[in-house]
Amino acid sequence: MKRGILALSVLMLNAAVAAAQCSICTKTASQMGRESAEGLNGGIVYLMIVPFAVAGYIGYRWWRQERSSAAGQ
Repeated sequence: MKRGILALSVLMLNAAVAAAQCSICTKTASQMGRESAEGLNGGIVYLMIVPFAVAGYIGYRWWRQERSSAAGQ
C-alpha cells in the first residue's frame, strides 16, 4: 500500500512538467507564443484527467468487489 502511494505521488509530481501535446498541437503552440502554449498544455492535461479518473474509479470498484467476494468464500 505504501509503495503504491509513493508511486502515485511521484507520478503526480511529474505531471506538472509533462509535455502532453501531440505533434500537431506542439506545432500550433509554437506559433502561439509561450503563455498561450502553456495554457494549451494545461488544457490538454486537464482533459486527460477525466478518463483516468473514471477508469480508476471503475478499477477500484472492481477490485473492492473481487476482494469482498473472495473473503466471503
